[in-house]
Formats: sequence, C-alpha cells, structure tokens
Amino acid sequence: MKSTLPLILAAALFAGGTTLSAATDDALVERGRYLVHDVAMCIDCHSPRGEKGAFLEGKHLTGAALDFAATVPMPWAPYAPNLAGLENFTAAEAVKFFMTGERPSGMPTLPPMPAYRMKREDAEAVTAYLKSLKAAK
Repeated sequence: MKSTLPLILAAALFAGGTTLSAATDDALVERGRYLVHDVAMCIDCHSPRGEKGAFLEGKHLTGAALDFAATVPMPWAPYAPNLAGLENFTAAEAVKFFMTGERPSGMPTLPPMPAYRMKREDAEAVTAYLKSLKAAK
C-alpha cells in the first residue's frame, strides 16, 4: 500500500491552508523562543526588571542595565542591549554572531556576554525568534 502522506501535503499546499513553510517557520521561531528563554537565558540580562525584581511586562528582551559588575578590572559591558527585532543585525549577521561570538564589525562581545558558538540550526532558530519580536521603541 502506497503512502497517502505526499498527496495530503500537496493538497494542503494548494488548498490555501497552512503551508509547510509557515508551519516550519512557526516551529523554527518556537525553537528559538525555547533556546532564548530556557537555555541561553538571554532574558535574564536583556530584560528590565521592576523594583521587586520581576520582569517588566511587555519589555522582554528590550535591553537593560546590568545590576552586577566585574570584581576585577576588565573590559565590561554595563548594559545589555535590546534584542527584540534585532534591528542592528541582518539575519545573516545575527546567525554568524551566534555561531562565532563576533559582532558584524569583527569585534568580540564584552563580558559578561559569552561568545556563543551555536550550531547553525540553533543560531537560525534564535535569529528567527528575535527577528519575530516587535522592536523596542
């Protein structure tokens, strides 16, 4: 018995319903959300908090001053920049950044930001998620 899956997929593509690309894009963005929030924990530094330490609603990943500093003299970034929308990166630049730890200028990040060495698939997912977010004003 032959599989009917190819026929079902073709019908979905031509019926004007959800396309495979949209489903794939949604899965990529969701994977990126998981990596950003639950694995890399980007939200901890790149999201502002209120007086009681809770994240400010609607401000996730919009940049925040760091409430800790290096304990020895060293180059240090006192502010975690906005990631929502990745306005200062093309998708290709962002993927390269997450794979190499180098900014588009070729300069490395400053501590406490780690120089991530993500696999391409993870870097693409993180980029898709961050690009899907509404840019901060």
